Amino acid sequence: MPAFADAADAAPNFDDPLLGPWLKGFPPAAEPVRRSRLARQGWNVLAGHLPLPLAVLKAGALSHNLAWMQAFARERRLDLAPHGKTTMSPQLFARQMEAGAWGITFASVFQLRLGVAAGVRRALIANQVQTAPDLAGLARLLAQTDGLRVAFLVDSISQLGQIEAWRAAQRQAPVFEVLLEVGLPGGRTGVREHEAALDLARALHDSPAVRLVGVECFEGLAVSGDDAADTAAVDALMARVQALALACDEAGWFQGDEVIVSAGGSALFDLVAARLRPTLSRPVRALLRSGCYVTHDHGHYQRLVQRVAARCALAEQLQPALEVWTTVQSVPEPGLALLTGGRRDLSFDMELPQPLALARAGRVQPLPADGRWRIKGLNDHHAHLRFDDALLQPQVGDLVALGISHPCTTFDKWRWMPLVDDDYRVIDAVTTYF
Repeated sequence: MPAFADAADAAPNFDDPLLGPWLKGFPPAAEPVRRSRLARQGWNVLAGHLPLPLAVLKAGALSHNLAWMQAFARERRLDLAPHGKTTMSPQLFARQMEAGAWGITFASVFQLRLGVAAGVRRALIANQVQTAPDLAGLARLLAQTDGLRVAFLVDSISQLGQIEAWRAAQRQAPVFEVLLEVGLPGGRTGVREHEAALDLARALHDSPAVRLVGVECFEGLAVSGDDAADTAAVDALMARVQALALACDEAGWFQGDEVIVSAGGSALFDLVAARLRPTLSRPVRALLRSGCYVTHDHGHYQRLVQRVAARCALAEQLQPALEVWTTVQSVPEPGLALLTGGRRDLSFDMELPQPLALARAGRVQPLPADGRWRIKGLNDHHAHLRFDDALLQPQVGDLVALGISHPCTTFDKWRWMPLVDDDYRVIDAVTTYF
């Protein structure tokens, strides 16, 4: 693996990592075990074989989501370059590529480095690269890795100047592939005005340091949940992207055998899908970058993807694959239970988690959570479950499953997650590297 060149910085064994009690959620009295032998341990989450809290992936839902999203893209003549930052899991990168993904998208050179070590050979960095350490790191990856293709985003003449200055100081450096990013007023990065974008495109074409290979945008900041408003916002953005691509094509500013046009978060990907293939003088590589689809969620994205399914008249939808199981550790007063899972264990940046199921101590058949249960607050290691007037009363020792909103910020709290079957038997695992 060329991405980790020094013996002291060698890549971990991604195919068969060693798991052990140094990992949160691994049985503290158990001997370390390789991933390939994990299923032989006979562990079941609901039987009390693993300490809680524990984030788990449901294998059936995960497989469904991988196939669902790949089919969505294929039917629209698009390619997937899903955001690896969602999971930062080499095993999930591999499954996404095995399912047919063109490549993987990252947010930084650090993340790319992990992806390359895990076997990724086509990648986008959906962000600006401009500092000397990052440019040097990317140059080294490109020099040491046969067949590696990486494109990153540029949105200003100032950024281009930094790239050119760094490259001019090197005795040998690659010509970087770049995409021109189109942005929204008041949003994140990206050129705001068409004329400024044309000026930058011309400069990129003329620069000895870069090759302009496409255009890019991110529509996710426009999401409102209202179909009419979301459609109007995405149409306006994609019209700008198409106009820029056509202008650059007519001017002869694109370089390479194909033009990359890329967009697509995890909420409005259907609306950009129809606008990712402008008619140009050379082939267009339309790349959808949705990432959260791989595990989906029980809140924010579940609601938004229901709107996708309705707009596209889809019979099937994505399925939530990620749950965090906790234990009721205390019922200190009527109507309040404290669960062993908090801000250090699960997402809370968009919404508080929601109770999904309860398993009584000593039983392995979960019950649906009472509809009146609510998580009212989180501490570092506690969730406050209110169950006033509920028919199902949690007791000390019960197991409670929590569904989350926005899977990204649950993944970054775990260095491993077991895969479980429908009966919560542990059958495999993934590891993460944040």
